[in-house]
Amino acid sequence: MLGGSLYQVYAIKEAVRLGYYVITCDYLPSNPGHQFAHEYYNVSTTDKEAVLALAEKLQVDGVLAYASDPAAPTAAFVCEKLGLPSSPYRSVEILSNKDLFRQFLQEHGFNCPKAMGFSTYEEALSHIDEFQLPVMVKPVDSSGSKGINKMTEKTQLKDFIEDALHYSRSKRFLIEEFIVKKGHQISGDAFSVDGKLVFHCLGNEFYDSSCDKDFAPLGECWPFQMDYRYIDELEQQLQRLISLLGMKSNAYNVEAIVGQDDKVYLLELGARSGGSLIPQVTEYATGVNMVTYAIKAAMGEDCSELKQVEPTGFWSNYMVHANETGKFVRIEFDEAFKNKHLVDWVTDIKEGDAVHKFRDAQDCIGEFILKYDNVEQMFEVINNMNNYVKIIVS
Repeated sequence: MLGGSLYQVYAIKEAVRLGYYVITCDYLPSNPGHQFAHEYYNVSTTDKEAVLALAEKLQVDGVLAYASDPAAPTAAFVCEKLGLPSSPYRSVEILSNKDLFRQFLQEHGFNCPKAMGFSTYEEALSHIDEFQLPVMVKPVDSSGSKGINKMTEKTQLKDFIEDALHYSRSKRFLIEEFIVKKGHQISGDAFSVDGKLVFHCLGNEFYDSSCDKDFAPLGECWPFQMDYRYIDELEQQLQRLISLLGMKSNAYNVEAIVGQDDKVYLLELGARSGGSLIPQVTEYATGVNMVTYAIKAAMGEDCSELKQVEPTGFWSNYMVHANETGKFVRIEFDEAFKNKHLVDWVTDIKEGDAVHKFRDAQDCIGEFILKYDNVEQMFEVINNMNNYVKIIVS
């Protein structure tokens, strides 16, 4: 298991529950997941050669990068080298790098905004007049909206590139034309078995109007809030992409948007389960434990019994965050909210820890799973969370 972060604990525990001998590795011995594994090694999940050497030494039977964009290529690289179950390394690499992904989409005729990858400010500046503003400036290999900015004036280019490069491990960034969306952004998880898309649970993202970045999501909600024909179109795109890339049995995190031209644009297809407790919400909504299937696929086990199950009920996750920067004191709940809506939540925040006013996922201090009676109630709670939960900061 590559990584032992708070949001990977569930998968580590699930692998142990399924009877596997579980070994974790990353460069943070203090990560909470390691205490639930049988062994831990201090090896970075992005160091492909070091993880390969460790996997060879330990003679592992499978490698899983659960809910981790940076570790997904490492898992595929190691598995391909050792002949372990995996989708092709090159395909996972394409899905894990925004510039390679956009190029692949363009080459194969998918709906795609004009996009180009760069390494330097000078290189980007020489091409910026080829784009129609506004544009998005993004690290090619980061997640959680970190280092992403919407550029409306060319004078912002240098600062936004510096921000993107700060979060890019490969020190590359993407510039792409901004898509004006229609309705809610589409988000959720999916799964292919032997290259066939067999399951998805897709909902919609929601945002905080008070946040500086209007494209940094606070969470996802289910059921789907738009015309289902968009799901049908997205299914076709996903299956074509999975087939072109030669993907095998694999979990995916899906991000898509409907443009004002009424076309569905696939923004991301991460070759790993979603973070933010998306697989756990999916299980509440459908009864399907996506984490179990991700583990089974990594071990080469038969996943053919997995079938599409439509979600029932009304659900969301929610990134718990502070509205001001300072030191965390405590969290206060409205008791009625806690009893009626709060199904589960995870956090490792402690009194005195530094917190930052919400900008993107790096400022999340925990995650809720919430349930509701109907759509109206769901959006009333989501849009008025400050009435029900208060993060006290000094």
